[in-house]
Amino acid sequence: MSIRVATEADIDAIRQVAKRSWETDYPEILTRETIEEGFNDWYAREQIADALFPARSLVLVAERDDAVVGFAHATWSSDEREGYILRLYVHPDYRRQNVGHELLNRTRTELSEEGVTRINAMVLAENEPGNNFYEQFGFEFVDETQTTIGGNAYRENRYVLE
Repeated sequence: MSIRVATEADIDAIRQVAKRSWETDYPEILTRETIEEGFNDWYAREQIADALFPARSLVLVAERDDAVVGFAHATWSSDEREGYILRLYVHPDYRRQNVGHELLNRTRTELSEEGVTRINAMVLAENEPGNNFYEQFGFEFVDETQTTIGGNAYRENRYVLE
């Protein structure tokens, strides 16, 4: 497996990983319509393309056998030395194979090299596997906020690693 910085050629594969992950992880949390609307809002080709190029944004992909099997999207503020893992998804067929762990480690390394000393991770409150993932790697629950998906509000947990 390799982890590398995403390019425009990866956009469709990133969308596919996100779509399969949402369909697998969220049917008990979100309606099918909300999943579709949220996916279309958050993973529009233009949204992903924009995230590939701005300063203080990082999109990594995990590849196995020349196929993208996971991705991470992070941003940071150099003034506050604070980073945010906005998304980290592994295709359901490749879970429990250390793909998420490797993506998280590489994201942490990249953020550290940018001077980030505090990393925030955002996870839907009802996404137990996602919450467990960050807790397993030493992130601590800090607070709960609201996020909007498909026009509906959902509880979102924030975890921090210092």
